[in-house]
Amino acid sequence: MTIQKITPYLWVEKDAKAVADYYLSIFKDGKLKDFRKFDSDESGNDAGIETAVIEIAGMEFSILAAGPLFKFNEAVSFVINTKDQAETDYYWEALTKNGGEEGSCGWCKDKYGLSWQVVPTEYFELIHSDDPVVRDKAMKNTLTQKKLILSELK
Repeated sequence: MTIQKITPYLWVEKDAKAVADYYLSIFKDGKLKDFRKFDSDESGNDAGIETAVIEIAGMEFSILAAGPLFKFNEAVSFVINTKDQAETDYYWEALTKNGGEEGSCGWCKDKYGLSWQVVPTEYFELIHSDDPVVRDKAMKNTLTQKKLILSELK
């Protein structure tokens, strides 16, 4: 068994299984690798804790449900590199519905407050182009968008 060198650990208030199920409903290739409940005696936390391990897009994430002590903020976020506009649209819609929120420049938050940037991989070719006209148009238009619309960046 190969262990991932670095695993993001997501602290949520409650119900690690529901959080895991939420992300697995968005990332269709994902799987639940482990789920555990620990009562207050086992965990030392009056309410107990729950843990889950999921794999999405080939990357393992651990989820800890241990109360409202910490909240997500933009200091830690994830980028989803998409193959085209359709995939960009899919992830954007999935992450922003049911309590998520749109940001700017391809950034959004899911219903738990975790920040994501949904970016077509072709975007990076545009903003790193050797042609200053291509690069400047892509950057200028990025600043006017919420969800990135690739055709408007070209």
